[in-house]
Parts: sequence; C-alpha cells; structure tokens
Amino acid sequence: TFIDTPGHAAFTEMRSRGSKLTDVVVLVVAADDGVKPQTVEAINHSKAAKVPIIVAINKCDLPGANVQKVKNELLQYELIAEELSGDTLFAEVSATTKKNLDKLKENITLQSDLLDLKASFEGSASGVILESRIDKGKGPVSTVLVTNGKLKKGDFFVSGNTRGKIRAMINDDGKNVDLAFPSTPVEI
Repeated sequence: TFIDTPGHAAFTEMRSRGSKLTDVVVLVVAADDGVKPQTVEAINHSKAAKVPIIVAINKCDLPGANVQKVKNELLQYELIAEELSGDTLFAEVSATTKKNLDKLKENITLQSDLLDLKASFEGSASGVILESRIDKGKGPVSTVLVTNGKLKKGDFFVSGNTRGKIRAMINDDGKNVDLAFPSTPVEI
C-alpha cells in the first residue's frame, strides 16, 4: 500500500504520521529542483521513525535535470547512493515517460525482502487510521490500513475513546468488501 504525503509545507504533520506507520519510505526528489525544505523534513521524519529510505529522483527526462546535483545535496543528509559506497537505494525515474519505474519497484521489493516484513492473517484485526471525516450520507468515515489479522464487515472497533461497529467497508477501487487482510486499506 502506498501512502502519498504531499510535499507542500502545510502538510508537515501528515508527513510525520506517514513516516511512523510505513515500512519503507520512497523519497521523491525532482531532478530539476533538488533538495527543498520539505525534502529535508521528510528525511528527518523518516530517520526519527527509523524507516529505511529509497530515493526516487524524478523528472530525469527534462532538459534542466541534474541528477548528480541531487545526489550531492543528499550526501549532507547521510543518504549515500550505492555507487558511492553507500547503502541507500536510488532510482532515476520519469513519471511521464515511465522510465526506470520498474527499477524503482525492484528497489522497493529488494528493501522489503531485506526487512523480512511479515504480518499475521489470523485473529482480530489491528490497524492504523489514516484519516477520518464526517460524511453527510454515511456518518463518521475512516480510512484504515490493516496491519495484522482480518477485518470483517460487522466487527466492532475501538480507536482511542471512540468505538463502533463496521457497517460497510469500501476498498481502494470503491467496491464494497466483506473482508480486509494486512496491507489492505479500506474505508469504514
């Protein structure tokens, strides 16, 4: 599951929460922009949460792209590419031309294998609430990421001092589902 935390300065708290619940952070840096204050903030949040970082240098297809400049700027934050004898995985990508997106996916898979990430599919579910809102037609709605166990329609839940019963679960395709397993985001 990918959780996108916006780069805009107003979303600092969202980036902080996001780095605390992730297994791997993919830091996207524009090759024509370089390291910005929000990039540094995301690096600091990730390091504080002790989460490994994979760097995706985007917009490598643009004429003003300077990949080496980005790599040099990241050196001061201890993000050293493997080719420079570091341990940070880098991918030079272009979202528009789809260049090297397969390499980025490969890096994510490699990092996940190294971390030996596992979850239990049995028992009651536990998870993280990513966001909540009040919907006029549905009432209180939360987007939940299941981290362990099985979440079923009709289950009771507790979050802080709030409790309730799951009346409906909607997956990322907007379809009603009755069951959600680990790494599955659902709206309840």
